[in-house]
Formats: sequence, structure tokens, C-alpha cells
Amino acid sequence: MSVTHDRTHAAVPGAAGGAPEPGTAGIAGSAGTGGDAEIAGDADIAPVAALIADGARAAMLTALLDGRALAAGELARIAGVSAPTASSHLARLLDGGLVTVVKQGRHRYYRLAGPDVARTLEVLARISGRVAVRSLRQSRQARLLREARSCYDHLAGRVGVELYDALVREGGLIEADGGCLLTESGAEALTELGVDVERVRRARRRFAPDCLDWLERRPHLGGALGAAVLDRLLAREWLVRGTVPRALRLTGAGREGLERIFGCKDLS
Repeated sequence: MSVTHDRTHAAVPGAAGGAPEPGTAGIAGSAGTGGDAEIAGDADIAPVAALIADGARAAMLTALLDGRALAAGELARIAGVSAPTASSHLARLLDGGLVTVVKQGRHRYYRLAGPDVARTLEVLARISGRVAVRSLRQSRQARLLREARSCYDHLAGRVGVELYDALVREGGLIEADGGCLLTESGAEALTELGVDVERVRRARRRFAPDCLDWLERRPHLGGALGAAVLDRLLAREWLVRGTVPRALRLTGAGREGLERIFGCKDLS
């Protein structure tokens, strides 16, 4: 049985250390005394945290967890702010390295700067409170997101958790500390889905980390392998996008295919 394991650790956004601001070092005491206001080499997380802390910017970043690029007007509507205010917020997120911009002709579309940003937002979601459901519309949205949704570029929700559980149960994945080992049988099943496993192994990101689902409180498959799986599920229309941002709908063909290839038995 062959396995693949990637133990590399991705950096968290804003983790690069830097020199203290002039006049700030040593205010509370001398080096080595334990009283320094800052320690040389420490990550300065405050600017990144401040960017995320604003309610409108947080709403925009959460919407971009869909993995797709959105126009400033769409993000303004989602955040409930005016177009000029949205542009100001997006400029700050762009300067802070949390989003990137894609230009198509005269149009500009924004997306998360990468999987590290998405992973940071998902971790914050796990330790944050839930938005109160106050209407039937919000109740429907919450139900759809819980069933299946994109977690940046991989599959989350009940369907994602069931797929992960089936891969482990059927011996396709072996759980390890901070990631998963892909077995030969698992590689064969993924190849049947249409995943180019060897190409995914060469991707410049973690291969198959588990990702704790902030709604289900159980893991789903992340990393390069999780992204490749979601890409194939969408390409085969086993999952389709709906009108609710990030929400995905499992089709009848998808339900049958996931049971046949991976042994998912609890998707009815």
C-alpha cells in the first residue's frame, strides 16, 4: 500500500516579522528582562486583525470564502454599505494583502489573496459566535450552508464531512497528525472521479490536510487534494452552485456517484 504525506506548515497571513517602530523598542524594560513591549522577530498581527475586525470588511471577506472573484458592487451590497465606502474598504484590504484584484476590461473583481487567508477566516469562524437567525430567508440560507458549501476552494458542510468520513472508513485516507495519508485505494477512487493525483501532489501547498468544519465540528478534506476534488465535483455537475453565496447543492447524479465511488451512504 503506497501513501503520501505532506508535513509542511503554511504561513499565516501577516506572520512576517519586522523591526519595531522607531521609539517603541525597550519602553517597558531592557532586552532579556522579560519586560519588553515587543520581542524582535515576533509577528505583528495587530494590523491584520484590525482589517478583519471591521464589520463591513469581515462581511466582504466571508463572502469571498466562496473562492470566486466578486465585483465591488456585489461586495457593497453584501456588506450593506455604499459603493464609495466599499471601495475604501477594498483598498485597505488590498493594501493589507488580504485580497487581490483581477481586471477584465474596465471591470475589477476581488478575491481572497490565497488559501492562507481563507484558512485564517475559517479558524476565526470556529471560535466566533453565530449570527442570530431572524427570518425564514436566513433560516433557509443557514440550512443550505450547513448542507454543502465551498470553504474557499474545497468542499465543506455535511456533504464534505460525509465524503471525508467515507474516505477514512473505506481506507482511502489514513488520519495523521495535522493531515492525511492517501492510500493506493484512495488514489484509485480519486482517479475514477477524474482527479490527477500526481499533478496534485506537485502543487505548492499542503497536500491533504484535514480542515475542521466550523458548522459540523468534524473534519472535511482541505488543501490541494480537497481543491481538486471540489473542482471535479463541480465539473461533473455532481454539485452545483445556487443563489446563496458559498452554498452548493448535491444533485441526484452526485449522490449516486459519491456512494458508488467512495461509499458515501448518508447523503439522502
